[in-house]
Amino acid sequence: MIQAFITLRVLDILDIVLVAALLYQVYQWIKSSVAINIFVGIFAIYLFWLLVKALKMHLLTTILGQFMGVGVIALIIVFQQEIRRFFLHIGTKYFSKNSKFFIDYLRTGNVFSSIYTEEIIKACNAMSKTKTGALIVLSKKSELSSYTETGDYINSEINSNLIENIFFKNSPLHDGAMIIVRNKIVAVRCTLPINNDVKLASNYGMRHISAMSMNYQTNAMVITVSEETGKISYVWEGELITINSDKEFKRIFKSDF
Repeated sequence: MIQAFITLRVLDILDIVLVAALLYQVYQWIKSSVAINIFVGIFAIYLFWLLVKALKMHLLTTILGQFMGVGVIALIIVFQQEIRRFFLHIGTKYFSKNSKFFIDYLRTGNVFSSIYTEEIIKACNAMSKTKTGALIVLSKKSELSSYTETGDYINSEINSNLIENIFFKNSPLHDGAMIIVRNKIVAVRCTLPINNDVKLASNYGMRHISAMSMNYQTNAMVITVSEETGKISYVWEGELITINSDKEFKRIFKSDF
């Protein structure tokens, strides 16, 4: 009786599917950054190590084995930004939505009031017409304290006239970003991070790069108004998207940022 060379269980199939899904998610997170080249290089070294090990080339196996031994630590150092963003995504997109234990706490005050939504849209439309540059960070959950500390606290209700006056070119507070947490303008003139991995077309400036970098590091929604074109855009889940209508503008506030 000839037995099958490989015995495949249902759990083995599940194991393969889960690993494939995990690798696909990792690829999706790093494909647009220089980290993809590092990942490919490390993976190539790993395959080479398996080859020399199978060929019993002891010296190379020992050298590469030492390298692979510290591989996990090296990966954490090299991919620290990607790992941080990955866990932010998991915690925001899955944990907060599906956890029955924390769901009430996490969603208390997490939804922007429709009144304040209208105020933000009204201000952005007005600034778009006058080509007044603006950078607005929106967060429903995280206080973003490490970023609000770089600016000036105002802790004010959301008001379209206030937003326009803050970003007015001659205003002492117009430079930098406005951070809105839930239904409050917490701080203005805030400094946002710049991530060197962010690559945009030449027609986008530092305001858009800052918006992409902020979303990359915190998973917050960021709205921009271009000083050159007056176009309103928003950054969410690593994408820079132009807003073409108030209907589309209102829809972005339903995202779980």
